[in-house]
Order: sequence, then C-alpha cells, then structure tokens
Amino acid sequence: MTTMRRALLVLALVSAFAPAQDLPSKLDAHMKGLEAGNAFSGSVLAARKGKVLLAKGYGMANHELDVPNRPGTKFRIGSVTKQFTAVSILQLQEQGKLALEDSVCKWIENCPEAWKKVTIHHLLSHTSGIPNFTSFADYGATQALPATLTSIIDRFRSRPLVFEPIERWAYSNSNYILLGQVVEKASGKSYAEYVSANIFEPLKMAGTGYDDTRKIIKNRAAGYSRRLNSFVNSNYIDMSIPHAAGALYSTVEDLYLWDRALYTKTLLKKPSLDRMFTPVKSNYAYGWFVDQAENRKRIWHGGGINGFAAMLVRYPDDDATVIVLSNVETTNTMTIVKALTGLLFAEAGK
Repeated sequence: MTTMRRALLVLALVSAFAPAQDLPSKLDAHMKGLEAGNAFSGSVLAARKGKVLLAKGYGMANHELDVPNRPGTKFRIGSVTKQFTAVSILQLQEQGKLALEDSVCKWIENCPEAWKKVTIHHLLSHTSGIPNFTSFADYGATQALPATLTSIIDRFRSRPLVFEPIERWAYSNSNYILLGQVVEKASGKSYAEYVSANIFEPLKMAGTGYDDTRKIIKNRAAGYSRRLNSFVNSNYIDMSIPHAAGALYSTVEDLYLWDRALYTKTLLKKPSLDRMFTPVKSNYAYGWFVDQAENRKRIWHGGGINGFAAMLVRYPDDDATVIVLSNVETTNTMTIVKALTGLLFAEAGK
C-alpha cells in the first residue's frame, strides 16, 4: 500500500469514528491523519478573518535526534523567497533608487547585448526570456559548490534568450538571481542584510533569515528525501546558490506576520502593492501567482529546494491564509492546502 493510500485510509477511519468537531479540530484531525499515514512532516498554519485556527507541527524536525516539528520550527522556503525579493525591488523603486523600466544592463556588469532590452519588470514577471540556470545539465553537479553572485550569473550570461522579452512567460530562477544583484547594487547592502533590515526586523519576523549551513540556527529543521516508506538526508546544496531566488528560511508563524503586513501599507504604498499583485502573463505577477480557486481570488506561491517544500496561499477577499512548510522535499503542499481550504470554506458556508 502506498504512503498516500495509507494516509487516506487513516483519514477515513478518523472521520468515521470521530465525534462532531469544531473547525480547528477538523483541520488538526486532517493533518494528524496525514502524519499517522507517514504522508506529512512539517508545520501548518491556517487562519481566517484574522484568527489563527491551526498552528501546529507534525512529524519530526530531526529524525536522528527525535526532535518534533513545532509552529516555530524553521524551514527553507525555496521560491517563496521570490515574494520578498519583489517587495525589496518595489521598496527601492519607492525610494527612487531604481525604476521597473530600467534595463538590467544598468545594474549588471559585463551585460550581454541581448539583455539590453530586458527590464526589471521582465525579471519580476518571468517574461525576460533569460534561461533558467537550475535546469542546466550541470546544475546537479555544481549545486554543492559555494559561489559568488557574479559566478552564478556567469553560468547563464552567455546563453541566448529563449524568447524575446514579454513575448512569452517561462519560470526562470535566473531572473531572481539577477534581481538579487539589483537589490545589492541599488541598496549598497548584501541581499541578506537588506531583507533583514527592511522586511524581517520591521515585521518582527525573528524566525526568518538567509539560510547558511555553516551558521548555528536554533530550531532549524533537517531536510529529507523519501525512499519508499522511509526518509534519508537530502542532497546538499550550498545556500549561496539560490540567493534571492530561494535562499530564505522561515516559520509558519513568521509567514503569517508577513501575510498580515501585506494587507497594510507597512512595507509598500498601495500603488506598489497593487502592481505586485497584478498578473502580467500566465497568472504571474511579481513573485506571486494570482488566479481563481474555490470560486475565489487566490494569491499564492510554492517553493521547493533540497529537503524542503513550501506553500503560502492567500484568499484576500475572504482574509483566509494557509501556510504549509515541510522538511520532506517531495511533499505535495498544494494538495494539503486545498484540503484545508476546503474545510475552511465549507465551514464558512461558501
């Protein structure tokens, strides 16, 4: 029996014999069923109308030391990092330090001729045509090696554009690597320093930062891969590689602080917020997908990186949020989000 089938059987048994439950208990029961079926390890937060209904850890943060996951456990969030990069760029535009219409060549040394027509807007919206370096054949062999930002850009600097800017949409981590360079050049700070000083500290996101395996970071989860019905340590990646495209870690509690701030003008003025959430192509805005689900507007982004999977989904018209962080890289976080939002909206009467 597969892990998922076992988990579904456990959920069915729980549902069959459980007494009537309130919404927080229903949410928790669903996650406990997945945990019991060995189908989830991580932390989850679900909230609606400003009320946190579930904030809990499931499974193990470290199997070798028998440390359980908790709401304050720190997970790598992969490409959920991109929304923090987008806010950083928009803040710098508000400060007059850059313009979204700037050519990337204004900010990148030894800029190839083909990139002169690529703007910051194209990078933010994945419409630049610059190829995705994490899809290159040698990526697996190089991901464990420390790199400078310049050396990472060198990996795709000489490659031709896949298409002309704005002609199409194609997800490319290279875009956000370049945006990391823009943040550093425009602000005069490293990317890690900038996001810490201008986002994490103002929001009191004390459990969020730029990951570094050399540092001692308390409550940091270990990352795993699944092998049949057991776990193994994930392949190593040096965290200099993902940079502004995917190098941050966070907690479900901190990401909820982030969610709350995006309803305010704490970080950005309203025109900048509106632009960040306006789709350009293929439902992608700036660091976020914006589409419809459950007959509601949905704003979301996932993340996947060695040992970890993440998903942050917001339903702004309902003030509902579900955050799933897992320390098993193959976890289908969106499937979990859909199940939890189904319970949230069923309770609300749709």
